[in-house]
Order: sequence, then structure tokens, then C-alpha cells
Amino acid sequence: MAVSDVDRHRALLDGRVTIDAPDGVRIEVVALPVQEMFDRLLGGHEFDISEMPIASYARMVAAGDPPYLAVPIFPSRYFRHSCVFVHKGAGLRGPADLAGRRIGVAVWDMAAAVWLRGIFRDDDGLDPRAPIYVTGGQDAPRAGEAHPQVYPDGYTLEHIGPDACLSDLLADGGIDALYTARAPRTYFSHPDRVGRLFADPMAVERDYFARTGNFPIMHTLALRSSVVAEHPALAAAVADAFERSLQLALANLHESAALPVSLPWLVHHAEQTDAQFGRDLWRNGIDANRAGLALLLGYLADEGLLARPLTVDELFPLGA
Repeated sequence: MAVSDVDRHRALLDGRVTIDAPDGVRIEVVALPVQEMFDRLLGGHEFDISEMPIASYARMVAAGDPPYLAVPIFPSRYFRHSCVFVHKGAGLRGPADLAGRRIGVAVWDMAAAVWLRGIFRDDDGLDPRAPIYVTGGQDAPRAGEAHPQVYPDGYTLEHIGPDACLSDLLADGGIDALYTARAPRTYFSHPDRVGRLFADPMAVERDYFARTGNFPIMHTLALRSSVVAEHPALAAAVADAFERSLQLALANLHESAALPVSLPWLVHHAEQTDAQFGRDLWRNGIDANRAGLALLLGYLADEGLLARPLTVDELFPLGA
């Protein structure tokens, strides 16, 4: 089982939470960097259980006979307005200004980019097909795709090839903006040239949540279909263990005897978050996330990334 090294999985990694696996099943848990985990999962199908990018999983289900089936556990969520970086000389003031501009995106179907394209269409009137999209490695050159991709019709796409990377292009003005899951390295090395599109992204993200109630889902948790067929009780056992590990992590954010994270006002931040977003911000389950999942599936269908439209329940045939 592959997971990201985050507090929500800490109890699974250190053994405080164990999976009540069926007889004959032994689960070895490994923590990996997110991109490596996804490349090994989607490129080589190395893991029996793994975090999976939610958009890639939806594509897999829509295509039919998916090699993995997900349970409605959502280990990663993020408000992505803060993840639009721009070349400071491009004169971009907001999402509407991105029409006709060159936007880098390392992985076309990554949830961060899908959410941004959909949100900017809904909230800012930016037609997702209006920009020119430039794909390639983000912080280092990359030969080929990170993992298999499908590029829908109607978009203008350029591939930069194995000798350049998006981070450098952004700093040099070769692209105007970048949709990303993490800050490009030139944001730190060239702050005079690379900045965020939104001067105060937290304010924009708070407003987005206040209007929509949506905390965008990035990852889900998938099990190999053949393993589920052989051990049908395993899916519920895995989901239960992830939920228990999550609850321990959330409780730990309020620990003040010795701060579990190196932020001086961690407890204050946790209390502010609870007050603004409620205690169930990280909720799992189908019904509790139906609206956000339906919104994402709509974005994917509108882009032409799904072989057929999907309902939320089709996304999680194992239930719960």
C-alpha cells in the first residue's frame, strides 16, 4: 500500500492504526512522494492499494473494466487558487486575463488543473479552451508523460520536449502562467519575476468556500480490482483504518503541550479553521461529498476527459 507522507497517514505508518485485513492478507505500507507514487501506480500498477489522483481514477472508471476500484476516502484536498503562478511582467490581474495567454501545466488531468479550469470558467468567465496550454516537466526537463494522458479536442496544446522545464519558462517569460499542485522552484529563486496570480489567495479561497461549500478533492484511495474480488471485506477494512488515522491527526492539531507541527500558532490556526469551515472539513464518504464530486465529474465531462458521463455512485461501486 502506497500513501503520501502526511499527518493523516501517520498512525498507519507508525502502527498506531492497523488494518483489520482478512486472513491470508498482509499489508506493507510505504510512504512515497506524491508524483513518484502516482507515476509508479498509473505507469506500472505497482501497488495493490494506493492513493490515486481523483481525475485519473474517474477517467479509468469511465473507460470501463477499471484495474482499480476506489473507496470514498479523500486523503488530499486543497484550495487551488494559490497555485496559479505568473510571470510578473505578463500584466495578468485575474483569471479573465488568461485568455489567449500561454499557461503551463505539467500533467493535463491532474485534479489541480481540472479544478482551476472549471472554477475559472464558472466564476470568471474564462473559457477553458481560450488559453494556449504548454505541457512538460515542471522543475526539471521530462521525456514523455509523467503517466499516460489523453488530450481532448478543442484545446491548443504545445509540448516543450526533454530539454526545457515549465519553471524556467515561467521565470524567463516563455509562458505567462502555470497551473500547478506545488510552487515552482523559480517562485523561490526568482521572486522578482515569478509571483502568484492572486495577491491574497486565502481571501479568494475563503470566498469560494463561503459561496460553494466545496473543499476541492484531489486524491482518493483505490484498491486493485482483482484483490477486491478475492477479498471483498478488505475495502471496508482499509477505509475504516484511514478514517481512524485521519481522526487522530485532526485531534493532534489541537495539541499544545508539544507542538506536533513546527508552526508557532498551530492550535490557533486549527481553532480558526474549525470556526470558519466546521469540524468536518476533511469528511469522507459518498453522501457527504456528493456535491463536490458531481461538480468535478461535470468538469471532466465538459473537457472531454471521460469516455462517458459518470454519476457519483458509479465512481464508488464498493459503496460507503
